Amino acid sequence: MLGARPNAQHVRIIVRGRVQGVWFRESTKQTAVALGLVGTVRNLMDGSVEIIAEGPRNRLEALEVWARRGPDAAHVEEMEVEYGDAVGMATEFRVVR
Repeated sequence: MLGARPNAQHVRIIVRGRVQGVWFRESTKQTAVALGLVGTVRNLMDGSVEIIAEGPRNRLEALEVWARRGPDAAHVEEMEVEYGDAVGMATEFRVVR
């Protein structure tokens, strides 16, 4: 693991609803990269999507706002959001398959 970036924070977001098979992961990656964030997005076995990201708090909050809606075909019903201190988990944002 690499060291955390100065002033960076960490967020874990679990998104539930119609979020698999609707281009949610790739759209999340595109949004996170545009925001300058690092981390991962993956489908979970229960049908939800997990987003883990690090970066400045205001950019993480922008990702959270985007995730509440997601791409056009998605229907977000519920989200869990947990913020914490950055741990230097990644150097890029990627989709985990």
